[in-house]
Amino acid sequence: MTRLVAVTGATGFIGQTLVPVLAARGHRLRLLVRSLPPLPPGIGPVELVIGDLRDPHALRRLVAGADVVVHLAGAIKALNPEAFHRLNADVVADLAAAMDGAAPDAHLLLLSSMAAREPHLSPYAASKRAGETALAALPPPRRWTAIRAPAVYGPGDRETLVFFKAIARGWMASPRGVAGRVSLIHVADLCAAVAATLDRPPEPGVYEIDDGAPGGHTLQGMAAVAADLLGARVRHVGVPRSVMGALAATQQLVARARGQAAILSAGKVRELFHPDWTVGDRRLAGWLGFAPAFDLKDGFADTIGWYRARGWLKR
Repeated sequence: MTRLVAVTGATGFIGQTLVPVLAARGHRLRLLVRSLPPLPPGIGPVELVIGDLRDPHALRRLVAGADVVVHLAGAIKALNPEAFHRLNADVVADLAAAMDGAAPDAHLLLLSSMAAREPHLSPYAASKRAGETALAALPPPRRWTAIRAPAVYGPGDRETLVFFKAIARGWMASPRGVAGRVSLIHVADLCAAVAATLDRPPEPGVYEIDDGAPGGHTLQGMAAVAADLLGARVRHVGVPRSVMGALAATQQLVARARGQAAILSAGKVRELFHPDWTVGDRRLAGWLGFAPAFDLKDGFADTIGWYRARGWLKR
């Protein structure tokens, strides 16, 4: 069935993979963009709404008559806690308000983060939980779904590229004294799960998704798989919490002096030293009958191949 799907964050890492997936399923697409972007080939006609998430008129134009609204946009760094809340929580409420008059029957899907499970750790985590709370406050019969994504990697991701470059050079830094475990998911699998959720939404609620690996992954295990694929030998460097905290404080001072936001902060350090970022809730995968296409080795191989083909990572 052809439906009108409105999307925020369509030009980001995840959005650039999700948009072609939705187009391939026959959906009509309306995207909120700040300027005219280059669109992936073969996705057919796409309606663009030029505007900003903070513009209520743009939000109303985006959602008007939509059957589904997918909210991918968000901030992973900000100048202060208030900015995080504004970008990751207030915008969710604004989007829902825009839908009240323009698309009251639409399904609103929020791509959240595993960080929302531990809102006390950082302003980022608190803002992601607040975004989920804004959805949960919607009165019935409003249809909504929040999906907490773990660490997402894959073709086009510049954040994970830093990890692969370090492994290729023969070293890996990790928090000292923490045998932390994390869940992962390849971007193609995440987008397949999102698209499937739009076709068969569960009961309103907050769900988690990952690559299905029991107990997630350790940084050491991830480094070993990457090193094998890259043909590298890796030296592990444990960074004390005090050192990482001092580095975060320095980065924050420099960034604020420049009027910019830095991703490494005291809150981010607390997130990095948290011992468990694994998915324990697999209700969504069970509901959808979802089976990831990529395990860790295949996913890393796919990502490395993409990086190398575009010269992002040397052979």
